[in-house]
Amino acid sequence: MASRLEINFVRLLSRCESIASEKRGETEWRLEKYVGALEEMLVALRKSLSKPTPEVLTEYTRKVDFLKGLLEADKLSSPTEKALANQFLAPGRTPTIANERMPATKTVHMQTKARCTGEMRNELCPASFRSGLPLDERQSAAELEAVLQHHHNLQEKLADDMLNLARNLKNNSLAAQNIIKQDNQTLGQSMRQADLNFEKLKTESERLEQHTKKSVNWLLWIMLVLVSFTFISMILFIRIFPRLR
Repeated sequence: MASRLEINFVRLLSRCESIASEKRGETEWRLEKYVGALEEMLVALRKSLSKPTPEVLTEYTRKVDFLKGLLEADKLSSPTEKALANQFLAPGRTPTIANERMPATKTVHMQTKARCTGEMRNELCPASFRSGLPLDERQSAAELEAVLQHHHNLQEKLADDMLNLARNLKNNSLAAQNIIKQDNQTLGQSMRQADLNFEKLKTESERLEQHTKKSVNWLLWIMLVLVSFTFISMILFIRIFPRLR
């Protein structure tokens, strides 16, 4: 069950995502204050005895870092710099609250990139300038917009490809870890079985050695008896049948 601190953190995080998705003007200072409070609460969550799992903490950190980066990107003066800074932002992967179909930070990221692209387009070719241009130049401006849109689409595709690649690498890494873990377990079982077989072999070797010693002892006694019997028989034979002259 989530602690009181985590519940408050999630509520404030959801509020920050809601503010970030709107047009920020008068609420800009509130968002900065809220994000600062989120950082303090996140530090407290890490130190808490009832802290969330490492995966949840990583997701919380990712969302807070996204909001911080979003604020820093908005402070840049050039639309091109804003667009470039937004390309490097990493939104959250899971919804913050249960009724979200899509992570709010991802929605904010898409809105921000679209807004920055529009600002960059207006900076390169203002609308008032485009309306007063001849037909050929207006077509050139439209072609420029198409190129910018194509470039934006390529960036989106590249980001998705990188995300899929990272996900595949993670899955492959987990699969390799599971295989290595299973191999280690199999190797451990084989080593334990080998130790058990060695102990059995040692025990059987000792028993065989004892049995061999017993067999040798019995054979020695039998030989002694046979030699003694032969010697006595020879003496008796000599006594009974004296040598012929």
